[in-house]
Amino acid sequence: CSSGMPVTRRNHGRSISGITITMFPEISTPRLQMRVLQTEDLTEYRQYLTQNREHLRPWEPERTESFFSDQECIARISLMHQHTEAGTAIPFSLFMGRDMIGVCNFSNIVHGVFQACHLGYAISAAHQGKGLMREAVEAGIHYMFEKQNLHRIMANYRPENLRSAALLDSLGFEREGFAKRYLKINGVWCDHVLTAKVRDDE
Repeated sequence: CSSGMPVTRRNHGRSISGITITMFPEISTPRLQMRVLQTEDLTEYRQYLTQNREHLRPWEPERTESFFSDQECIARISLMHQHTEAGTAIPFSLFMGRDMIGVCNFSNIVHGVFQACHLGYAISAAHQGKGLMREAVEAGIHYMFEKQNLHRIMANYRPENLRSAALLDSLGFEREGFAKRYLKINGVWCDHVLTAKVRDDE
């Protein structure tokens, strides 16, 4: 990892007529492991959600108590697998050792003439300001461009989220628009700045 370039792996293969088809990518960076959650990660997943409930509240949809239950967490993990297998999303969770510290999600993946997706991310309060979010997002973008052959990655943020604005700007995302009352966040319809990064080697 001395070069700083992410190392990618794919795991959890299945065999069809003797041919192994792999579905769940993994990325190793100098400090992080990025992978799709498994049911055995339930404890770490719930711990991340509960410990960061107040920290994430201003930036996420309104959460009911049931959102944090084992049953709903397992259901979401199952849904993550379905989307990954279908090729419509790659929801990376970020780990340092056994601790889950954040997410880096690529969703709404479309191929064909569009070859694009949306990016969303979050990191625990205890790990802010250490460059870890940038490390994860940069590695994820590299994977989506080089391994998924995407052309465009779109990311939207609320104008008051200065950390997110600075991160995206540093990674080469360009502002493409402004959407009024774009997403319902914490029970309120919120404006968002629309940005995108286009692959520059094509």
